[in-house]
Amino acid sequence: MSGTDTVDRMPETPETPETPDNASRRSADAKSSRTATGAERPADAKSSRTADAEPARSADAPATTAERAPEPDRATESGGTAAPVFSVRNLWKVFGHRPERVPGSDLADLSPEELREQAGCTVAVRDVSFDVRPGEVFVVMGLSGSGKSTLVRCLTRLIEPTSGSIAIDGEDVRSMDKNALRELRRHRAAMVFQHFGLLPHRTVLDNVAYGLEIQGMAKAERRARAAEMVDKVGLAGMEARRPGQLSGGQQQRVGLARALAADPEVLLFDEPFSALDPLIRRDMQEEVVRLHRDEGRTMVFITHDLSEALRIGDRIALMRGGRVVQCGTPEEIVGSPADDYVRDFVQDVPREQVLTVRRAMRPATLGEARGDTGPTVTAGTTVAEAIDVVARDGKPARVLDGGRCVGIVDFKCLLNVVAGLDGPQRGGRLEKAAA
Repeated sequence: MSGTDTVDRMPETPETPETPDNASRRSADAKSSRTATGAERPADAKSSRTADAEPARSADAPATTAERAPEPDRATESGGTAAPVFSVRNLWKVFGHRPERVPGSDLADLSPEELREQAGCTVAVRDVSFDVRPGEVFVVMGLSGSGKSTLVRCLTRLIEPTSGSIAIDGEDVRSMDKNALRELRRHRAAMVFQHFGLLPHRTVLDNVAYGLEIQGMAKAERRARAAEMVDKVGLAGMEARRPGQLSGGQQQRVGLARALAADPEVLLFDEPFSALDPLIRRDMQEEVVRLHRDEGRTMVFITHDLSEALRIGDRIALMRGGRVVQCGTPEEIVGSPADDYVRDFVQDVPREQVLTVRRAMRPATLGEARGDTGPTVTAGTTVAEAIDVVARDGKPARVLDGGRCVGIVDFKCLLNVVAGLDGPQRGGRLEKAAA
């Protein structure tokens, strides 16, 4: 639904910040959302993303660095790093009585229990800073109550932040008036929620076209656009059905098509697939990956599912207690966890399916580097894929980056990664030696 005409700000009530029912219901009206950027972690799409990954940045990293904001992404004149789509700095959201007292004061140092007792406040988002880069899937992951859903609602002020700054394409979101916010939610940053908000009396086609109807688009034009989006999400032939005649996964596809119909710059997903059965959820994840591959749209994706985050995310911000404890690529989070909490979070992840040969390779000898025979893998190849290559050929494989040999992987190197014997300092040393 695209009810942004009536939803301009969420109520300031000191309820549990992670999943306020009011916020979910009202936010569902802002559904003319925008879809995202993700590439399948397992195969070639994953390889291309990890090959260009930048070093991890920890916005709210452990202990001494928890309060330190990351350096913003800077656009260079030579076109190095693109200016961020969303730029968030020192963002706080505090629920309760006089919440503005908390950020930057001694109250911020209290435990959640002490803060509730002494000030009647609850901190949902605590001094969070990050950038969302153009064309990436930025995943915010955390357990229930971590603040992730509150955070994504703050981006378009469906929930009003307590302090800090939010900018979209350099424009200050916090200074926008109601009309500017309405335009932001309709055309620039659309949301897709877990509860689809479909109108039961309308057909699939009319549900998809609903946001365009609210915007005043002519009937023929909006129905043509809606039909195009229905086909894009794989529901061709179901245009005349009503929501009650669809499965949960099909209903979610309708919600996704409705968000895409508005052609927003950014799609914001708030745990959209968590209510679906595992197989349907996997299908929807693959659908998002496919759409991102086809369109390259920027996406912010909220989830509590680590495997989902690793599968679709270019970068992941892991939240705990309202803070971002680590922000980086899937490979950085699995291979170099910032603290014990992150380490415990990722301990059951199959490392070989996430980490690439950059972490496993050893320096090439002069003869190996100049050789033009034997197996080769790209620098973004996963360890699991490289094991298959080396096993089939029975020889070490050269690691190529831009056509240049940057290292060698053999069974010993690869199995060290699988066994967790690689270590962050080892990976860094090998990359330096290969450069």
